[in-house]
Amino acid sequence: MKLSSLLIALVLLSVSIPARSQEVPKPKFLDPANMDLMVRPGDDFVNYSGGVWLRNNPVPAKETRWGSFNMLRDFNVKAMQAILTDAMNDKSAPAGSVKRRVGDFYASALDSLTVEKLGLQPIQADLQRAGEIKTGQQALDEAAYQRAQALGTPLFGFFIGQDRKLPTKNAVQLSQGGTTLPDRDYYLKSDARSRKAQEALNAYMTTLFKLSGNPEGEAKTKADAVFALEKRLARAQMARVEMRDPQKTYNKFAVSEFAKTTPSVDWNRFFGKMKLTGIDSVLVNSPRFFLTLDSLVRQTTAAEWQAYLQWNILRNAAPLLSKPFVDASFAYDQALTGQKVQRPRWDRAASRVDNSIGDLLGQLYVEKYFKPQAKARMQEMIGNLIKAYEIRIRNLDWMSDITKEKALAKLKAFTPKIAYPDKWKDYPGLVIKPDTYFDNVKNASRWSFNDMLSQLGKPVDRTRWGMTPPTVNAYYSPVMNEIVFPAGILQFPFFHPEADDAYNYGAIGAVIGHEISHGFDDSGSQYDKDGSLRNWWTPEDRKKFEARAKLLQEQFDAYTILDSLHVNGKLTLGENIGDLGGLNAAYEAFKMTPQGKSNEKIDGFTPDQRFFLAWAQIWRSNTLPDRAAQLIVTDTHSPDSYRAIGAPVNMDAWYKAFDIKPGDKLYKKPEDRIKIW
Repeated sequence: MKLSSLLIALVLLSVSIPARSQEVPKPKFLDPANMDLMVRPGDDFVNYSGGVWLRNNPVPAKETRWGSFNMLRDFNVKAMQAILTDAMNDKSAPAGSVKRRVGDFYASALDSLTVEKLGLQPIQADLQRAGEIKTGQQALDEAAYQRAQALGTPLFGFFIGQDRKLPTKNAVQLSQGGTTLPDRDYYLKSDARSRKAQEALNAYMTTLFKLSGNPEGEAKTKADAVFALEKRLARAQMARVEMRDPQKTYNKFAVSEFAKTTPSVDWNRFFGKMKLTGIDSVLVNSPRFFLTLDSLVRQTTAAEWQAYLQWNILRNAAPLLSKPFVDASFAYDQALTGQKVQRPRWDRAASRVDNSIGDLLGQLYVEKYFKPQAKARMQEMIGNLIKAYEIRIRNLDWMSDITKEKALAKLKAFTPKIAYPDKWKDYPGLVIKPDTYFDNVKNASRWSFNDMLSQLGKPVDRTRWGMTPPTVNAYYSPVMNEIVFPAGILQFPFFHPEADDAYNYGAIGAVIGHEISHGFDDSGSQYDKDGSLRNWWTPEDRKKFEARAKLLQEQFDAYTILDSLHVNGKLTLGENIGDLGGLNAAYEAFKMTPQGKSNEKIDGFTPDQRFFLAWAQIWRSNTLPDRAAQLIVTDTHSPDSYRAIGAPVNMDAWYKAFDIKPGDKLYKKPEDRIKIW
């Protein structure tokens, strides 16, 4: 990161800088001024580690939560804006160059005059076509067309991806879907929050139907028809907890056999509409859902199909159209999350460029904001985390030697990816113009769809990434058995090349450990070293693992937000195992370093204290109540305040570091502390 960018980041993140004469000041990575030292760490570690910061950093009007992730994302989107503005204004950039292409895309997104002038025009012909549907077969043809043309994803999910039991092969996969609200429960429950969401959706649909030329009465009729159809789809969907079970969602059919269960759906015709021929098998995540789809094809009226398929075009396009459509889209989001004001146009535009052509923008981003020494430090830390994990697996007292060897073989087969791809996508054939925003987005989405289709029948490309370089996140892929860390997260407050080991291991080290732990969580542990969904456990060891995991589930089930909503320990179990295993492994790796072996204090804190404070710092955040309630239903991650304490309260080192004793509110007896990895 360049110095000017670093200083901007420090201002944004409210980090104080100690005064030093005749020297360039270094950032104070853990600032005691952000802590509430009047609170006992054993009573309230969240406020002890960041209470002053939490009080001084309410959620900004354009956000729904505000914490380390959001602040770094805010910094990164501003970094992207600077890159994109420069590219847009650089008239000397050659046609077809990376700079010209991203600059033209960004220019089109900022060209509000053209967008306002066009109004509904970009989708008018599509709405008319969908409004002429008469039969269920025509509806399926339209669903295939909308996918192929990047207009929407009606009725169900479709993608080409790795076969989880043959991970060297790509397969056609079908999944439940077809609904608008964030989760099926929003359709099926009648509590106040669910009713509020239902009313917001109805208002959103009615508004968009009116904006597309329907009289108010007709718009309301269409909205009611769409909601009724989506409610039937929601009723057929599996719950999110069930969807986390990779065995339950792996259902392989010969196309001919699957067709017998859905006789009203001509699957060969559907695939053919996307130029896929000779498909002999398909993976289906929820066969029961497709029985309902079959009945809908037979029972839905022409008017209902027309409304539903038009709605899918409208909701997909609304954020890209003129102001009335964009405002309606935001009003719906606002009702569900509580966000006060819309993100500015440049912010939305920069994010859209990243989402659409991330490998082009990513090249410019890493050139300016990512340093080679950061990659080298990450490689070293990942190596140390894997060593620490190996030590921990070998020392497990609940796992047999035969299963340990399989676990170690999987660990050694992990592939790390750091910062950015070795091979960039260059989007051949993708047309980008500076004055056609809607077409640019549609063309990019269509290019990505066709690129996905092209993978069928080819060897799995292990160089591909699932995130763009500016993304502030990380992930583990069980079928690839890889851990991936985009450049976007490899910055303060998660990581800094100049930070002490206690800080870096407590922050990014724990993130590395978290992603490694996903290979050994309740779901990821069902995949072997080659990424195949295949059991490698003895029955006895699996039972012991599940018993320990159940204790962690129960710990998080007991946590509440907004005084009444409980964390779903089953839904969040994989992430909680990731945190617990990751923080333990990061601590093990940290203790291998010179600082980890010392007791030298910095700003009055021991190395171990700094390690745990760094962990807590990355999870300090404020969240709007409506957004918090939504995340309890939809997010597989626990609320940030419980991530901050959920793992430490199970670690003896945390108790020793802060002298936590019986009587402290967070105290757990040694025999009650959960140890998995």
